[in-house]
Amino acid sequence: MYSPRIYLYKITFEEVPYYYYGIKKEKYFNEEYWGSPKTNKWCWELYTPKKQILELFDYTDEGYIKAQEVEKRIISPVLNDKWCLNENVGGTFSLKICKEGGKKGYRNGIFKSKHLLTEYGKKGGKIAGENNKKNKIGICGLSYEERSSHGKKLKQNKIGIHNLSPEELSSAGKKGYKNGLGKLSKEERVERIKKAHLKNHKFIFTLTSPTGEVIETIYLSDICKQFNLNQDCLCRVSRGERPQHKGWKVTRKLKDVSE
Repeated sequence: MYSPRIYLYKITFEEVPYYYYGIKKEKYFNEEYWGSPKTNKWCWELYTPKKQILELFDYTDEGYIKAQEVEKRIISPVLNDKWCLNENVGGTFSLKICKEGGKKGYRNGIFKSKHLLTEYGKKGGKIAGENNKKNKIGICGLSYEERSSHGKKLKQNKIGIHNLSPEELSSAGKKGYKNGLGKLSKEERVERIKKAHLKNHKFIFTLTSPTGEVIETIYLSDICKQFNLNQDCLCRVSRGERPQHKGWKVTRKLKDVSE
């Protein structure tokens, strides 16, 4: 009987050049595991993942520490690569999830999580607002009459938003909603992500179920979820590396670029 392992792995995707590194300490040999991204789970849902084990380590505490060191050494140079799905390594977060305050903290060597940065921003904004009211700074130092007069001047001189016609305001609002500024449901957000990444799909999969039903799709992950199938196994079937998976047969063809 084989023993569990500690290993460094790399996840790639058939349809797109995204990739992800990680380490895994198995509970039992050959435990099924496909990574644990915190902010890029959509890629696993939309595309076909493949896993490659890069290096094995001793199944000890020292071996796990060594695996973490190697992982950090590999991820650090590519952390800000646009195709790298890793968002942090060894306490260092990528600039992709940092706003201006996060970037400043990164440059100064202060590494905080996205959640903490958000909380700090909320607390800082609240404190600043209270101080402005207390010290009557900026607009907080104006009376109601002064604010009203200032607003009338902006409208009279057609400054900023007051320079737009009702039609232009309506068009800008519709455009903002269309671009995602409006409130969307979870289903709408998922659908928008799928459409945005549709052009990256290379293959159309044709699946034949054990009962003979034929399904054609580019989203192989959706079929796997619906019928409790293993996506990696189906990909191997589509590549001709195995005859079937749970009675399912799969073929694939390149998608027409004009679609």
